[in-house]
Amino acid sequence: MINIKAQQTLVKFSKTDAGTLLYVMRPETYSRLAESKVIQEASVRSGIARGALKGAWDAIGEVIKAWVTEGHSVAIPGLGSLRFSMNADAVADVNDVAKSLIRSRKVVYTPSVDIKNELKQLKVSITCYDKDGNEVKRVTDDTTNEEVEDPENTGNGGNTGGNDGGSTGGNTGGEGGDDNGGGDGPIGDAE
Repeated sequence: MINIKAQQTLVKFSKTDAGTLLYVMRPETYSRLAESKVIQEASVRSGIARGALKGAWDAIGEVIKAWVTEGHSVAIPGLGSLRFSMNADAVADVNDVAKSLIRSRKVVYTPSVDIKNELKQLKVSITCYDKDGNEVKRVTDDTTNEEVEDPENTGNGGNTGGNDGGSTGGNTGGEGGDDNGGGDGPIGDAE
């Protein structure tokens, strides 16, 4: 089951907008697992010595880092792939194209079909909190019909943004999107 937090948040759609209180949903992240814990668990599951796994882990990490930063889409067996991307402003005049248009550089993870299917099958539990942090409602839904986002196949408009790579994305995207524009966070500027 995926646990989701819906926090009542003041959302502004422009700098002059007074804002509207909306429930903004985010998955709850329990903790960041240390590399050593991941290697230890993989050692237990595979029967391969921790030292050998650590050496392989480090080597694979170096190869992925080198190839992704050279512009390759790198397959990660069983998980999907990683590729370089960026957020950049769009311009109409070719003479205005410059490195200064690039706002951020990033690595985009595209999940494998198996991971997408796993995510699609997970049930969802949503806990709603008001603006003061008080729990106001719990929702448990066992339907599993949501789509799993694929960064390689984003749409035109809406929260995933348009294809211009600009900072405003599609209709309501906003900062924080990938090279296809738009945003993957809350719509507008949450405070």
